[in-house]
Amino acid sequence: MTHYSLFATTPKAMEDILTDELKALGATNLKATIAGVAFEGTLETAYRVCLWSRTANRILLRLKEFEANTPDELYEQVKKINWFEHLKPEGSFVVSLNAKNSKVLNNTHFGALKVKDAIVDQMRAKFQKRPNIDTDRPDIHINVHLNDNKVQLSLDLSGDSLHKRGYRDVSIDAPIKQNLAAAILLRSGWPAMAATGGSFIDPMCGSGTLVLEAAMIAADYAPSLLRDYFGFLGWKKHEADIWQSLKEEAETRKAKGLENMPKLVGFDQSRRTIAIALQHVENAGLQDFIHLEKRDINDTKPAESWAKGLLVCNPPYGERLSDLETVTELYQQFGEVLRTEFIGWKAAMIISNPELGFRLGIRSHKPITFHNGALECKLLRLDIEEASFFTPKAKNQDQRHQQIIDSSQGEHGDSGALMFANRLRKNLKNIKKWVKQHEISCYRLYDADLPEYAVAIDIYQGNELWVNVQEYEAPKTIDSHKANQRLAGILAEIPKVLNVDSDQVFLKIRRKQKSTAQYEKLSDSGQFHVINEGHCKLLVNFEEYLDTGLFLDHRPLRLMIAQQAKGKRFLNLFAYTGSASVHAAVGGAASTTTVDMSNTYLDWAKKNFDLNRLSGSQYQFVRNDCMEWLENAQQTMKGEFDLIFLDPPTFSNSKRMEQAFDIQVEHVKLIQQSAKLLSDEGVLYFSTNFRRFKLDEEGLDNLQIENISATTVPHDFSRSPKIHYCWRITR
Repeated sequence: MTHYSLFATTPKAMEDILTDELKALGATNLKATIAGVAFEGTLETAYRVCLWSRTANRILLRLKEFEANTPDELYEQVKKINWFEHLKPEGSFVVSLNAKNSKVLNNTHFGALKVKDAIVDQMRAKFQKRPNIDTDRPDIHINVHLNDNKVQLSLDLSGDSLHKRGYRDVSIDAPIKQNLAAAILLRSGWPAMAATGGSFIDPMCGSGTLVLEAAMIAADYAPSLLRDYFGFLGWKKHEADIWQSLKEEAETRKAKGLENMPKLVGFDQSRRTIAIALQHVENAGLQDFIHLEKRDINDTKPAESWAKGLLVCNPPYGERLSDLETVTELYQQFGEVLRTEFIGWKAAMIISNPELGFRLGIRSHKPITFHNGALECKLLRLDIEEASFFTPKAKNQDQRHQQIIDSSQGEHGDSGALMFANRLRKNLKNIKKWVKQHEISCYRLYDADLPEYAVAIDIYQGNELWVNVQEYEAPKTIDSHKANQRLAGILAEIPKVLNVDSDQVFLKIRRKQKSTAQYEKLSDSGQFHVINEGHCKLLVNFEEYLDTGLFLDHRPLRLMIAQQAKGKRFLNLFAYTGSASVHAAVGGAASTTTVDMSNTYLDWAKKNFDLNRLSGSQYQFVRNDCMEWLENAQQTMKGEFDLIFLDPPTFSNSKRMEQAFDIQVEHVKLIQQSAKLLSDEGVLYFSTNFRRFKLDEEGLDNLQIENISATTVPHDFSRSPKIHYCWRITR
């Protein structure tokens, strides 16, 4: 029987789990590498891996390896393969190509076209027929990998990523892929617990991925048994009898496994996501074995009749300071639930910030690294027993603001404060020419240049000059009294250096916020001030909100939108105070649609439009959760916008949203849905301020994406190049 050279791809950090799987499925000569495992096996082995691997993405059958130094050499080498062995002349195929350190190609799309042309030209010359290109369900899927000038050409036997099991609605983007969910369960010891009757609970189950994967493991249910398409089904060398035999074996094992199932439960606070999860469970035929229920995290507890087992979840990831404070509260509540209701259970959760795990108040085993999309995460595994409990210490910042203000009224002639003042004068001298040359009235003057004086200082010039000071979180090693004194020294020196009254200097101290604090007022001063940016006038507020109403780091992007907007239909999602919409309208946009969930911000946006004498039905303001609005718009407004600005928050747990929002988790869905609204020549600008953000390029491989971050971070933010990331996206 023929043995083939094969390669299984998997997300980074899951190679060891995949190796164990492949060995158990009969693979030989295994060799793990980054994001994959090479192995050998018969066609039956390859089919078995496609059917049973819980952690692989794709199974590639190597056809040829060669060197190519030019696109023409690539074409000629591909043409040497007898494609009639694999494909009928009237059949269909698709080519996917990826390149690493390639000296052959600068454009992967062009490389894929050269491979396609080689196959079509060969078939047409031999048979006077040409195969078709089918990007949906081709007879064969050809995978090309270039590393330097070395080319590996393979057949993708999976056809589509194996993480797509077939039970999940293709229009629903869940926060975790099925093969990562399976890996979490395998590393958490779920197979052994399930075999002994242990219960399973996911208290934040979302669309049900973790509980479904747990059920499939417990039932000995082949993960790809529901799939009706693989890349080998239209291949000329496909052995249908072998495949049918493997499927029948899998059905038998599943039927036997379902005879003795443990308790499997999923809770979620959102009625909508529970409804989605119920549909997915029904799609998998597991409605008699999984219990789903709308329940808040604080009400999570097992019934007395349930055997102790495993609790697993994928909670939100909070990264920015304000987001972290919101999510920290959730983790503290969750830790209390675990310590009071789940004594004797095991627990596991995947997080991106180890500090959040600390907030649970339960010591964990050594964390295991995984990647959720492009984001590196840690899997925490907990034994919920009193010996592992501890009390996290929380910082108390009560009355700190007033203490600092009071301290700043005194004299601060110490050398540190004078050093800060000298740096401020130096920065002002250096930036004056740039500010004048580019006609900029609002800019960042100081950004923690001196580590001891960790603040950001922004200048806003209108009919007066205002100074906005934002404190960065002091390191834990800094005594709080000393930190207060330094901040007081800053507030004393700024009026002297900038020649402004002290009441024109505004201080923002970020303290722990409730989940809706981003929308809450800090005061009721009612003081709005007018500033100029480009050809626009915009309103800012220094006292009532944590932010001023204008994100200065997005200035180049707003000006770019103004330049590109003429005659175009502009959409602004998560629009905040609508400043980008104003720029588009002043730039001559045919229409603007401004979407935000907050009445406060939409009213602010309308005032900005009024300030610029912009009125008419072509300027629409929509109050809605952008996620909900996009769900509907992608069905009814396809191709209706020429220019889109998508700038979501990093995290939100607002009560006005049906479920928590996390940009790392949701960005693929957001971008895909927004891209559906683009016209044929339309452009989408996607931006995020999440410093640890990783774009999931695999999930967006149907779009053209260009990273333009370097050109959109302005000169005055050059000390913080990660202030935001930005991509230009087209269809």
